[in-house]
Amino acid sequence: MKNYSFLLFFAFVFIIFLWQGIFLPKDENSLATESFLIEKGQSFFEISQNLEKESLIKSQFYFDFYLFLTVDYKKLQSGQYLLSSSMTIPEIAGKFVSGEIQQLKTTIPEGFTCQQIEIELQSSGLCQLLAPEFKSEFDFLKDAPPEASLEGFLFPDTYYFSLDETNGEIVRKFLMNFDKKLTPDLKTEINSQGKTIFEIVTMASMLENEVKTLEDKKLVSGILWKRLKNNIPLQVDATISYITDKKSATISIDDTKIDSPYNTYKYKGLPFGPISNPGLESILAAIYPEKSDYWYYLSIPEGKTIFSKTLEEHNLAKAKYLK
Repeated sequence: MKNYSFLLFFAFVFIIFLWQGIFLPKDENSLATESFLIEKGQSFFEISQNLEKESLIKSQFYFDFYLFLTVDYKKLQSGQYLLSSSMTIPEIAGKFVSGEIQQLKTTIPEGFTCQQIEIELQSSGLCQLLAPEFKSEFDFLKDAPPEASLEGFLFPDTYYFSLDETNGEIVRKFLMNFDKKLTPDLKTEINSQGKTIFEIVTMASMLENEVKTLEDKKLVSGILWKRLKNNIPLQVDATISYITDKKSATISIDDTKIDSPYNTYKYKGLPFGPISNPGLESILAAIYPEKSDYWYYLSIPEGKTIFSKTLEEHNLAKAKYLK
């Protein structure tokens, strides 16, 4: 009877011991968080050992015991996690099983170039990926030239990226969002106009950088498509800024003579490809241009757009507003 009582007491103490180690955090008052990495192929013994080493749990014994009883250790997912010593072992294990990895929230503004996105994401090599590499996955890239980058198709929006995502995985998120925004109806409309998605996005990228409002974008879209149809150079300043990477809006005569397939002063037609990553508003303006009697437009520093029907009117506007 004494032995039986001793066993009951021992079992009670052991249960309390386990409960405190598993369900009570190492430091319930801690407000600090830190990144914890689970590498691919890492055993759960190594994981628990690292958790103890980084003072996130009281002992790896508790973590191992909990996993043995409740969780299939094969379900633990690799990645970078944001943890705290104020978390219990079930909370930590739950994150590992669900794959709730640490993510970076990033908002890409409309009109950002691929290079600017690279800087924002601190991910070099993103712009070296070519559109044809993703043609088999995304049919909207089928008309992109062999040398075309993904400029124009990295849809501006708010994204959540894990810290260990590759450039390919990051790009797929952008492209999947672009595919979602460019609905089947829009694709059908583009096709019915005898245009390609690549041409539309190229036009939209210029509109994004040239004018501000949807109304002005539609009017400028009508002007530029009309100039293309009549074999007149587009002379879009934003294409020169894309070549020179100058922050100033002022374009010099020498700038307009730069030999580049993006130079819409030197070469007729659309530039080689998109010069930025346009938002949906600019894409819609490129698809649905506004017809008018205007042939020229001038974007002034205040953000307003001045439209002209003749070259004489346009030159007068430049003399008045660009002093």
